[in-house]
Amino acid sequence: MDDDGRGSGPRPRGGAAPLNPGPADPLPYEGVWRFTAPTVDASVPQARHAVRDLLRCQGVPVSADLAQGLLLIVSELVTNAVKHAAVLSPTIAVEVAVGAEWLRVSVEDNHPYRPTALETDHGRTGGRGLLLVREITREAGGVCEVDHTASGGKVIWAAVPLEPARLA
Repeated sequence: MDDDGRGSGPRPRGGAAPLNPGPADPLPYEGVWRFTAPTVDASVPQARHAVRDLLRCQGVPVSADLAQGLLLIVSELVTNAVKHAAVLSPTIAVEVAVGAEWLRVSVEDNHPYRPTALETDHGRTGGRGLLLVREITREAGGVCEVDHTASGGKVIWAAVPLEPARLA
């Protein structure tokens, strides 16, 4: 990813130079949007709806299946923050970054614990949210990670490739 957020590298910060740099001028849907929300249950559908509306309003070229997968990822990540980080993080940040060839969603909180994806355990009714996020991301050809923040918290992100925009 270059300094303008374009290219094939989905890393949220830094990373190698893009293999196929984007056009000199950003596409209409390129940009970074970030909003905060309290770590309460009501933030889950609010975050999902905000991301859905953003994708639609910006005209981001995502298929219906990919859009649904991204919205499920947002729901799972915000739910995890609400359930597990609220004690140390009264707010979370949700970010959507769109480049010419990729889209990244992330949820950041101030809790230092870095979760790992659990294996499927049919005897349990919960604890598989991050595994679901990883699978949805993998099936879309993307990557997801958990990184530390400078403030001691964490950011969990998933990046997926987009269909290249057709030039007129």
